[in-house]
Amino acid sequence: MEHSEQRIKIAVQKTGRLTDHSIDLLERCGLKVTKSKDQLICYGENMPIDLLLVRDDDIPGLVSDDVCDLGIVGLNVAEEKRLKLEQDGSKGLFKQIFELEFGHCRLSIAAPDDVEYAGPESLENTKIATSYVAILTDYLNRNNINAEPVFFSGAVEIAPKLGRADFICDLVSSGGTLAANGLREVEVLLESEAVVIQTLAPLGDEKQALVNKILQRLDGVLKVRDSKYIMLHAPRAALAEIRALLPGSEAPTVMPLEGSDDRVAFHAVCRENVFWETLENLKAAGASSLLVLPVEKMLA
Repeated sequence: MEHSEQRIKIAVQKTGRLTDHSIDLLERCGLKVTKSKDQLICYGENMPIDLLLVRDDDIPGLVSDDVCDLGIVGLNVAEEKRLKLEQDGSKGLFKQIFELEFGHCRLSIAAPDDVEYAGPESLENTKIATSYVAILTDYLNRNNINAEPVFFSGAVEIAPKLGRADFICDLVSSGGTLAANGLREVEVLLESEAVVIQTLAPLGDEKQALVNKILQRLDGVLKVRDSKYIMLHAPRAALAEIRALLPGSEAPTVMPLEGSDDRVAFHAVCRENVFWETLENLKAAGASSLLVLPVEKMLA
């Protein structure tokens, strides 16, 4: 396969909680890929786009160094790299350009259940175990707290039990892992999700146009993620009540039914979940022949 300088390279997590979501999202944007023999690169078959499958911690660096044009990574990882560069006196050579609405978690400080916590001042003169030293250091500096971040990779939750730290700072989803280790969440430092980052190096008109097309398609896919296409028949007099039962719907298409003076066909895209109760309420309002279809993609 020939490669030109105009191909877009996107760094994607090789294995982890963002991998399948990231690749599926790009495929829903129309990208068809073939994996290389070493399983580290996916070559775009129908678009000049290649995916590099790498460790998530490496993605911001690859984008910053202009090895990749774009990266899909957790905001927590991107922010940690950006702050490290700033704290080292450098400037982050990437920018966040798109939020992807999956991979939600939060970076939080957690305290042992038997330790009293009365606010950030309780962190004064303590040790906090974390693998996010830059984000934690920034938080402590902004809040004028004198505490020592202790780098701890792997199972950060056990640091207090080992006597290595008084608190921990780690990613939290449900909180189940914290509870299992006798910890509780006390401060949220960062709400994180998957984001797209882009190099600050100039891409040129052709590559930037392709990046813009990718972002437009991502927007088209994400906007309708929970959307449904609703079709039904109803008396014209019931249209106001039916529209009120479909919050989040756009202006509907209303067409007269053949052979009927007072009944119409009603079609609308509803951007909110449509539950059985919604359909039952629509039927009670006079609707019939109700049909709910998923929406795969949409361009405004």
